[in-house]
Amino acid sequence: MALLAENRYGKSRVRLVKVTRHRGVHSVREWSVKVLIEGDYESCFRSGDNRDVLPTDTMKNTVYSLARISSSTSIEDFAKELIAHFLTNYAQANSVSVEVKEKNWNRLQVDRQGHPTAFQQQSSELETTLVRGSRGAAFVVTSGLSGLVILKTADSAFEGYIQDRLTTLRETSDRLFGTDVTASWRYDTDAAGFEQLRIEIRNALLSAFAEHKSLSVQHTLFAMAEAALAQVPAISEITLTMPNKHCLLIDLSPFGQDNPNEIFVPIEEPHGYIEARVTRDLL
Repeated sequence: MALLAENRYGKSRVRLVKVTRHRGVHSVREWSVKVLIEGDYESCFRSGDNRDVLPTDTMKNTVYSLARISSSTSIEDFAKELIAHFLTNYAQANSVSVEVKEKNWNRLQVDRQGHPTAFQQQSSELETTLVRGSRGAAFVVTSGLSGLVILKTADSAFEGYIQDRLTTLRETSDRLFGTDVTASWRYDTDAAGFEQLRIEIRNALLSAFAEHKSLSVQHTLFAMAEAALAQVPAISEITLTMPNKHCLLIDLSPFGQDNPNEIFVPIEEPHGYIEARVTRDLL
């Protein structure tokens, strides 16, 4: 006999753009939302009984409807509103998870001033959050970012590693260090002011990357995580994924030229992959 061990269902990639209009000055937010509900849906799976099933199309419409009346200024708070709605209105739902990804639209600069109603996307970076809410329990908020592409041209080395007969990589005390950062961090249950906290975490990560004298990607990853934890007491842990996006030095000697670390070829793959979760030391 088969047992339904666990289940969840919902609507994914619900995309919306919200324009807020303030006396001729507008703001734009673009979100992609995923809603997943967990509960007792045994009868639906076993016998096709849909009496307790909320259509995923209704979930999609709920996202649009709440976005219209929401005053939330962060994706975390909007996710909490959605969770509260579903837990309040649908008794069959035991817990709800909401994931939101946000694309950043920045004001177009015209004559060195931000235009009130024109915008541009300057990068592929996304702001992310995953919020989970259950009946009688506090929200669990894990936020982050992805697609943060950064590069430094000094203070990066890689030396002293294991070498065997298959090693062809040359040691270097001066290399380019490029990466595409994905980060996620866990907030304490009483955290608030998520937009400002996000700014502080991102600034801490970038400052540490720029200033750190790197002996490896691992070395700098830990320094970045440590800086974020030190800057923002409201987070208890942070996970960073930092692929090493290689730029290889070109040998110009066949052309009778030197190359003092100036001409490189960027390669997409294969690339190094470094990931770590760093927690706050409570001792």
